Amino acid sequence: MSLLWRILAILFLALAIVGVVLPLLPTVPFLLLAAWCAGRGWPALEQWLLGHPRYGHSLREWRRGQVVSRRAKWAASVSMAFGALVLQFAPVPLAARIAVPVVMLIVSIWLWRRPEQ
Repeated sequence: MSLLWRILAILFLALAIVGVVLPLLPTVPFLLLAAWCAGRGWPALEQWLLGHPRYGHSLREWRRGQVVSRRAKWAASVSMAFGALVLQFAPVPLAARIAVPVVMLIVSIWLWRRPEQ
């Protein structure tokens, strides 16, 4: 079972790394998942993630009580709005052009309802 948690942790960490480069793919949610999986099967990776100089604070705050900083809320909201705008010009089905921004709006509302401190 430990091997499964390690594989999932690596998968989510890889997605988070890709999210650093691609503006439409989130980074922190994948880091949250990676830390959660690592906590079940790879404590050393979990500690490394929690101690990371850039993302560790956000991970620790989330664990403390689903706390999300205002700066992170703004960054996520602007990124989602930009992604929704870009999607309108992409060659995708109309259903995707409607559904994806609706989901992003729901996520944004949920995000802004998280505590900040």
